[in-house]
Order: sequence, then C-alpha cells, then structure tokens
Amino acid sequence: MEKKSTSFKAALLFPNHTIAYFYSQIEQQKQILQCIHEVLPVAIAQHVLHCIINDKKLLIYTDTAAWASQLRFYSSTILAAIAPLTSVSISIMQIKVRLETLPTTSCAPERKPIIPSGEQIAFIQEFGLTISDEQLQRSLLKLSATLKKLSIPA
Repeated sequence: MEKKSTSFKAALLFPNHTIAYFYSQIEQQKQILQCIHEVLPVAIAQHVLHCIINDKKLLIYTDTAAWASQLRFYSSTILAAIAPLTSVSISIMQIKVRLETLPTTSCAPERKPIIPSGEQIAFIQEFGLTISDEQLQRSLLKLSATLKKLSIPA
C-alpha cells in the first residue's frame, strides 16, 4: 500500500517563538523578583508578590498599601540591584497593591425575599381600595397582587 503525502502540517510541528518569548519573560521576572527579595529587609521582602518590567518602568506588586509605602524608600536600591539583569535602563519604579478578590458565591450569602403573611397582603389590598389618591391606590393594589403571586409556592 502506498503512503499518501499530505500538504497539511500539524500545528505543533511549527516553531512557536511566542511561547518561548513568554517563557523567557517569566524567567526574567523570576530573576528580578529574587534580586529584589535579596536587597530588601526580610520583613518587607516577604510582602513583594510580583514584578513586571514594562518599557522603562518596573512595576512591583505588594499585598497592602502599608508595605507599598515602605517599598518606596528602597526604590533607588532596587533599581540599582536589577540594572545588570535588564537589557533596558529602568528609570521608574511603580508600586501597586494587589487586592485579593474573593469568589462572589462565598462572600455573600444568598438573600431571600421576606414575603408578608396572607393576612398582611389582604390588609394592603383592602387599604388600597379605601385610598382616594388614584396613583397610591394603583400602587398598593399592584403591590398586593405581586405579593400574592410571590407567596404562592412554585
């Protein structure tokens, strides 16, 4: 049986320079973060979470604003320490606070509406019929009708 040649080349056989570039960026960030941890006092270094170089700017992420203000005093020390590790001259250091976000399902319990009893709904309806103001009367009757619908179990 003769083997057919295909003109199709699998996607994984192409050289992927993009992924290699991202891996090199991640490795550079790890080296810079390790260098930052080495030049800072231990108490401050443990609060430095991430760092990223963007153009000529070093972005450092920390967990609270209090530690961010402490890091500002070490900007010249940090910039001098990372200079040999970067290909571009970093002139600006910016510190950002990284807020941890909680999943919405766990932080807020599910709220259920409080439906009045049947007697209270009937009272709202009867009271609405005695009101002379047409707009208020319509509102109370609409409210009582809505409450009746909600009080019926689904």
